[in-house]
Amino acid sequence: MEVTKAEITNQIQKAKKGKQSAFKFLLDTFWNTVFGFQIKQVKDEYEAEDISIETFAKAFDKIETFDEHYEFGTWLVTISKNIQIDKSRKKNASLYKNTTNTSEEHIQKIADHSPTPEDKLITEQNLAELLLYIKQLKPHYQEVINLRFFQEMSYNEIAKNVNEPLNNVKVRLLRARKLLAEIITENS
Repeated sequence: MEVTKAEITNQIQKAKKGKQSAFKFLLDTFWNTVFGFQIKQVKDEYEAEDISIETFAKAFDKIETFDEHYEFGTWLVTISKNIQIDKSRKKNASLYKNTTNTSEEHIQKIADHSPTPEDKLITEQNLAELLLYIKQLKPHYQEVINLRFFQEMSYNEIAKNVNEPLNNVKVRLLRARKLLAEIITENS
């Protein structure tokens, strides 16, 4: 199904108001664009995935600054490119510092209220099956799923535990839930 420019604009407006479903829609719609761009740039799946997650975290944190006269996908790729350049520079300088600076006020805009369809699908599985499905995820997705659903940590606690910015954790969990729901659906 082709996503129209009008639908994207509508979802961006909802995201600017803090609507969780809009963030999920934008992540699902543009993940392959950003990840595909990064895979070509860094030629490493894990690094491309990390940069993509950071891209969405930064974009969602700054969503209110997006000018809707431009293409959202282009904006995301530009953010992604800048993050990748920053990481390359820091790697070359042998320094590491998070590139996502988020204020608590903006972090709260990505809500954590009602269970998503993915959450409902995940909780309906029996534990043994669910553990087998989780093992099919990449380790860093397994980790956040485990911390969130089995150790029942808050997003803030997970962020401290994995030493990542809060927005990165939120995006990684969104992505992990989507991938896990796909695995469950394929095996049902």
